[in-house]
Amino acid sequence: MKLAEALVERKAAQTKIGELNERLQRIILVQEGEQPAEQPTTLLQELDDVVHRLEALIVAINRTNVQVQLPDGRSIMAAIAQRDVVRMQIGVLETLIRSASSPQFRTRGSEIKFVVTLDIAQLHRERDQLARAYRELDTAIQAVNWSADLVE
Repeated sequence: MKLAEALVERKAAQTKIGELNERLQRIILVQEGEQPAEQPTTLLQELDDVVHRLEALIVAINRTNVQVQLPDGRSIMAAIAQRDVVRMQIGVLETLIRSASSPQFRTRGSEIKFVVTLDIAQLHRERDQLARAYRELDTAIQAVNWSADLVE
């Protein structure tokens, strides 16, 4: 199995756990004398099976992420950590840009005037550079995901 296939299966297992939880919530209480639409014990067993498969997938994915390297020599784990940090940096810059771009209203000339303390054009350039780096890094990770075998 390829790493990307395991990632897809992990996502499906997480979704399935959410669905089973919702189904269990709907049948946990029934009116006295009524039968639930589904058997809770059957759903709990299915939940247990999916949880165990998810755990195995997570272990294998993490093991693979530590052992498999990108063409530049970094492990997938290190590349994912860098990608996550770049995403956070982009978020901070976007928030700063939005904050600086929001209009400051004054009703009279004597009220306090606010001025931007950073170069907004520079923030845009930095954000764009980080966005490009994020895309390139994400593409490299995805390429390895589809070529690397899952370490079980």
